[in-house]
Amino acid sequence: MAQDSSNAESHHKKSVLLKDQVRLVKRKDSDRHEIVPIQDPLSFEKGFFVVIRACQLLAQKNDGIILIGLAGPSGAGKTIFTEKILNFMPSIAVISMDNYNDSSRVVDGNFDDPRLTDYDTLLENVRDLREGKPVQVPIYDFESSSRTGYRTVEVPSSRIVIIEGIYALSEKLRPLLDLRVSVTGGVHFDLVKRVLRDIQRVGQEPEEIIQQISETVYPMYKAFIEPDLQTAHIKIINKFNPFTGFQSPTYILKSAKNLSVDQIKAVYPEGHTETMEQTYDIYLLPPGEDPESCQSYLRMRNKDGKYSLMFEEWVTDIPFVISPRITFEVSVRLLGGLMALGYTIATILKRSSHVFCDDRGVCVKIDWLEQLNRQYIQVQGKDRLIVKNVAEQLGLEVLMKLFDRPCQKI
Repeated sequence: MAQDSSNAESHHKKSVLLKDQVRLVKRKDSDRHEIVPIQDPLSFEKGFFVVIRACQLLAQKNDGIILIGLAGPSGAGKTIFTEKILNFMPSIAVISMDNYNDSSRVVDGNFDDPRLTDYDTLLENVRDLREGKPVQVPIYDFESSSRTGYRTVEVPSSRIVIIEGIYALSEKLRPLLDLRVSVTGGVHFDLVKRVLRDIQRVGQEPEEIIQQISETVYPMYKAFIEPDLQTAHIKIINKFNPFTGFQSPTYILKSAKNLSVDQIKAVYPEGHTETMEQTYDIYLLPPGEDPESCQSYLRMRNKDGKYSLMFEEWVTDIPFVISPRITFEVSVRLLGGLMALGYTIATILKRSSHVFCDDRGVCVKIDWLEQLNRQYIQVQGKDRLIVKNVAEQLGLEVLMKLFDRPCQKI
């Protein structure tokens, strides 16, 4: 009996191996094979392995071109995922649906409307590839919002063609696809990635991008893209954190110790600047986040009547708080757009600060938080060792409690 139990356990372990999750079945409407849909979402890395395995099996069983649709919302990581596959299988062909945009169809600046896609040209290209013919794929320029030429795509030696785009699993393409893949993330990180991408690719202002996302991109996603993603054979959740790529974070040490102005000035023998600041910070909780564990609040700051939006990530490396941060100047009207995306106001903190800085970029702040009736000292800068040295000179007993974090119970 024990041996039977051991055999059953061994069989169970084998059955959950990633390679064993990819199984083929013959389609009802043709002689071609497709994979049996995998019910549970996969991580980015596991999804990559499974997609590669599925491509290999489909190429073994099906004749002609193997057509893969890879879809997901803007900023989810479709292009990065496709490039990862291309690096592993350089003999495949990739067609981006972005290049089939027809700017003459744009209405009210909505570049995420499904009617913007030139499906006539796309479907003609797909049919020609399936017939073994090279095709002329359009080249689309995002800065000028126009088609600037064409490039030739030959039938790849691998016979595998990936169509990548937000509507790559649309009803018009689904009947032609041998494999359907979706890549999604979370609203918060997808928002950060989309803002950074469009600043670089289109040259838009951050506020304009976020307003566009809340008014057109997100509604288009909920109405047209999300339903198509439910038809995917393989569903991938990309939890990539865009802040991990930032190499110049701010190191912060905090303490509840009371220090006099003269004590602080004493650590600046070479001179310093001294200012008084008053700020109001609106902390916004991302959609679906637990306020007790959230490390990725979106902060909108009002300083001297000017608003800035701060995408930031808080990481602790005792005794430091490490804060990669991206800051954009915005108007207060953007708050409505963010709340339309599902952000909620966690708290609003009024902060009065007495700030001392020197040319090393190290600042010591005496912060007073009105709502919490609490004062604390923080030392911050880009050089970890200098921040630590200044804190030691001040004799600070560093506390890990984040006195201005809305998710902390103080």
